[in-house]
Amino acid sequence: MPNVYSLRLKRSAEKELKAIGPPDLKRVVDKIAHLANVPRPPDCVRLAGSAYYRVRQGDWRIIYEVDDAGHAVMVLKLGHRREIYR
Repeated sequence: MPNVYSLRLKRSAEKELKAIGPPDLKRVVDKIAHLANVPRPPDCVRLAGSAYYRVRQGDWRIIYEVDDAGHAVMVLKLGHRREIYR
């Protein structure tokens, strides 16, 4: 059985999650839940100049960091692809 990481969301990420409409919400939540089992999936990209990672789910982007020592994944930011990097 793989090491399961705990998932944490920043308060601002929780608010951003609530703003996602029902058609996309389930897929985004499933993608976040998958990070607990595989914190660095094959489709993740490390963001240049930082320790953060990004995964895509349709038009949505999930920015997160991995704490290997504490076995935790912290979701920092969620947003639409046209707004997330601003």
